[in-house]
Amino acid sequence: MTENNQTEIIGSRRVKPGGPITTRSKSLFVGATLLAAGGMLAACGSSTTSSSPASASAPLPTLVVYSAQGYDSATVTAFHKATGIPVSLDDDSTGPLLTKIQAEASNPKWGLLWVDGDEAFASMDRQGMLLKGWEPNVNFNSLGKALIPADKSYIPTGLTMAGTLVYNSSVVQNPPKTWSDLLSSNWKGQIGMNDPAVSGPTFPFVAGMMNYLGGITQGEAYYQELKANGLQVFQTNGDTLHALETGQIKLALIQSSAGIGAGIKVSGIKTVFLAPSTPIPGVIGIDNKMPTAVIAEAKKFVQFVLSPAGQKAMQSGDPTGDSLYWPVLSGINPLPAVPSISSIKTQVVNPYKWGPQEGTINTWFTNNIVG
Repeated sequence: MTENNQTEIIGSRRVKPGGPITTRSKSLFVGATLLAAGGMLAACGSSTTSSSPASASAPLPTLVVYSAQGYDSATVTAFHKATGIPVSLDDDSTGPLLTKIQAEASNPKWGLLWVDGDEAFASMDRQGMLLKGWEPNVNFNSLGKALIPADKSYIPTGLTMAGTLVYNSSVVQNPPKTWSDLLSSNWKGQIGMNDPAVSGPTFPFVAGMMNYLGGITQGEAYYQELKANGLQVFQTNGDTLHALETGQIKLALIQSSAGIGAGIKVSGIKTVFLAPSTPIPGVIGIDNKMPTAVIAEAKKFVQFVLSPAGQKAMQSGDPTGDSLYWPVLSGINPLPAVPSISSIKTQVVNPYKWGPQEGTINTWFTNNIVG
């Protein structure tokens, strides 16, 4: 019998320059395929990439990971290499993944969800969807400890900031200094942000502004003023950055990792943190409806992610994007381009208050700001 490491990519990422990403869907199966003797493949130990389903003799993957992280493929591959456990990865934007999970509620396919923003996990916890009472055996730092819910229903894996102000310093010499500055006619038609119904890191930004301004009504009024001032809404970080880089807008309100990464790739792109900034934890939750064996594999995956090897995979998997996070583990430093978090004024946003309202708020935003 010959062991063959098979990687199967199904689907594609379709990007329309200057327009929204209509879908970001990539399924990745990483597993050990046992090939029957008798010559299914001529070469021993070869590696294949195919768009056809795995052979009938291949073991079915047990752990299914739904993820919107830029480093997820690298981390899944490293996990399989370290443990031999097969994994099926469904990589997509956060909004479509959450919609899929709700659609599958009576017959869930996912075993583990890994996206940015703990509000969605708080809502899922309230619905009784997540495994509770388990915490990996790791040494969380103060950031990580503050993000763990009382019932231990989800696990933080890193931290970024929502709605940071990104601009090209060769075009904008005097950027806004406060949130109210964005309402100035000086910036009419020049501001862009993501759609919170699609982009996972954007709902925490919307909820964070509502929290900062005193409530939903006050937050809605702020976004309506932004719209009256010509706010442009795109689907994801990449779309909003594209609009910035091509001059369609002058100011982008996007996740810190995307902004810092853009500055690495394009000279003159700067990221600033208006006060207060809203933290966005990267979070993993485990489906409590999965069989015991799958839950055990999911726990091993979490333990790996929070190990030195897992952190290395996360920090190398998307070095000009999602890898630019603040670690939540003692002894792990952020990448050099990430500023000291102590220099940023932040606010605490309760995910259990805002998470259950995500659908309602996103629908309002779609109808009143996007539409």
